[in-house]
Amino acid sequence: MLEQAFEESIKLYQERGFQRRVGFGKRPALVSVDLANAWTRPGNPFTCDQEKMDNEIIPGMQKLLKAFRAANLPVIHVTTAYEITDRNAPFTDMGLWHDKIPIDVVDLADKELWAIDSRIAPVKGEYTLLKKRASSFHGTELAGILRANNVDTILVTGVTACACVRQTICDGIADGFRPIAVKECIGDRVPGAVAWNLFDIDAKFGDVESVDTCIDYLNSLAK
Repeated sequence: MLEQAFEESIKLYQERGFQRRVGFGKRPALVSVDLANAWTRPGNPFTCDQEKMDNEIIPGMQKLLKAFRAANLPVIHVTTAYEITDRNAPFTDMGLWHDKIPIDVVDLADKELWAIDSRIAPVKGEYTLLKKRASSFHGTELAGILRANNVDTILVTGVTACACVRQTICDGIADGFRPIAVKECIGDRVPGAVAWNLFDIDAKFGDVESVDTCIDYLNSLAK
């Protein structure tokens, strides 16, 4: 049903001038969103599709990280955690989001929860950014760090397609970066959410490209 809907929508979008290409720029960074244990491992309210995580997202990330590291290009690992997780506290860094989803379980004191998955763990020279909201840009230092390092393109990976990845891509293009959503490295908890959001992102906010296409681009820069 989704594929049928996409076929009809493609006709409409292309007739009206959507689905243009933002393209790859001259200097990319990898922005890996919430590929931390609370999302990548089983047993947490935030756990995502484990089959896709183990068989597509993590292997795809390992390939991307190898290419980024070989080319000596910036890598930013993004995670989410909160210091004041008492929902009855008079003040909390959770804002109002805990009224919608169980962010109170991602306690800053439990580092194992918000630590980046060991299979794609940061290495020396890579940055781990702690966010409080869906977007990796909203209220964080990300845009400033990218601009200071002359980045014009962000390859975005992670979870979830419908929330943190999507919001990061939308804010990324709004802040003047070329967003590339890496198809095999984006996941979610809900069936169909990845396909729908990637289709919509590709129509309006960024380019959806395969891991192999992204690696070819990175290798061309290295040369």
